[in-house]
Formats: sequence, C-alpha cells, structure tokens
Amino acid sequence: MRDEIGQSPEEIFDVVDDQDCVIGSLSRDSIHQQGLKHRAVHLFWIRGDGLLCLQRRSYAKDKSPGLISTSCAGHVDSGESYEKAALREFYEEMGVEITAIQLQEIDYVPAHIRLGNEFVRTYLLRGNFNCRIHPPEVDSVLWRTPRELEAWSLAQPEIFASPLLFLLERPAVRRALGLG
Repeated sequence: MRDEIGQSPEEIFDVVDDQDCVIGSLSRDSIHQQGLKHRAVHLFWIRGDGLLCLQRRSYAKDKSPGLISTSCAGHVDSGESYEKAALREFYEEMGVEITAIQLQEIDYVPAHIRLGNEFVRTYLLRGNFNCRIHPPEVDSVLWRTPRELEAWSLAQPEIFASPLLFLLERPAVRRALGLG
C-alpha cells in the first residue's frame, strides 16, 4: 500500500515520552490522531556546486501535500535508529543508497508542534548523486542555494512545509547551511 500512496496508515512507529524514551508503539494513524510524540528524520542534501535539494512533497501525502520540504524526511519505524531511518528514507524517496559515514548529524530537536509532535534528528549530506525520485512520496525536486531558500521561504512561507520553516530557524541548521 505504501508504494501507491507514499505512506501506509498501518505503519508502526514508537511512541516516546518527553525524554524521547520509547513507551510503546502504535500505527501511524493512531499516533497522528492522538497527537502522540514520536520520531522523525530530516536530511539537507547539498551537491558539490553548493545547491541544496528541496523536495516538493507528493500530493498524496497525508501531511503537507504538495508543499516544499527538506531534501528528505520521514518517520523512524518502530525499533529503528534515527540513523538507519535517514539512510532508508533517502533510498525510498531519492533512490540513492548512502552510508552512515556520509551523514553528518547537525541538530536534534525535542518534540514540537511545528514538527508534528516529533523528535527530529537532522542530517547534512554532501555529494553528487543521481536521484530517482519515488513519485508516491516525492512530486519533484528543486535546487536552490541556501540563501535563495532563505529569501524564498521568507517571501512565500505558505508554500513550505512547517517542519522546514522551523528547522531553518535552528542555529545549528543555519550554521550547517552557511546561513549564520
């Protein structure tokens, strides 16, 4: 079912407490309907020419359909580490297999309403890859410099997913992207 719509309501995620400790697991739908804390990852991918990959989320997504987001984002499956989720999500969404050595963790954010009540680990990925987007999850990719993204997000915040806007305010993310 995930192949057709980009997510499955039956996916199982860990529910976490205020300290990001697992206290149970439930389906995606149950967690989102109840507003429970859970885990996610976001990746910022910068090519060798300095351009940052942004993804337009699939219009079939249940959260932020058609909005511009980070290069890659996704939930951490039950029992999965943040790092493994980042590697899996990049492959699922961009069709590129990467290794943990290629990822640089740049931020860790406690659960926040603007992040969908998710604890988020954010990673930076640098390199030139030929991506093959997975249409049920990603509508398209756009390439901008971090400065262009910053100006665009300030001028038209309504076309961006809330988590991207939130992460762009984070000092560690800004430093990693050369914005601050």
